[in-house]
Amino acid sequence: MVDDELAELRRRKMEQLQRQQAVDQQAMEDEARRQQQIESQIRVMLMEILEPDARERLNTIKLTRPEFAKAVEQQLVMLAQSGRIRQRISDEQLKGLLSQLTPTKKEFRITRK
Repeated sequence: MVDDELAELRRRKMEQLQRQQAVDQQAMEDEARRQQQIESQIRVMLMEILEPDARERLNTIKLTRPEFAKAVEQQLVMLAQSGRIRQRISDEQLKGLLSQLTPTKKEFRITRK
């Protein structure tokens, strides 16, 4: 009798875990879908505000410094949404923006005596 109760408890616990796993998996799929939609919207907006050369430069930066490129993309989208960008951004303008966003590096000199 104790074995039957223990088996029943195990079965219930297993069913509960399976239900929870299904719910978690659905939530992860929903989140992934939502992220894809956001990224798609960002891509479309960047295509509208960047000239092809500037888009190519941003994609190159994305390969080498993905976090920095993501920050630049977010900055460009915010500028476009606020209406501060009235025309398409050229490669030269993007270079200027990138130089403003790139932190200055301190130069250290070590002299040995």
